[in-house]
Amino acid sequence: MAMTREEHLKWCKERAIQEYDFYAKNDPASAIRNGVISMMSNIRKHPETSSDSLVALCTMQLMSRPRMSRQEFVNFINGFN
Repeated sequence: MAMTREEHLKWCKERAIQEYDFYAKNDPASAIRNGVISMMSNIRKHPETSSDSLVALCTMQLMSRPRMSRQEFVNFINGFN
């Protein structure tokens, strides 16, 4: 059974934060980039969350805030609704 929009979005957020945490331990310089790229990639995998605007927002975040704390990253990711 396919996920609902809400379930998929929750999964996208969880995956992005997992990616951030993995890279924060193993390659801290790429943690934000990989977490945001995870969000961009996964958000496109559901017809109700796929959005060029959301991908553009992620791209702008990477360009304007390439460094942020974990809490700032989590706040950014959890801001998607």
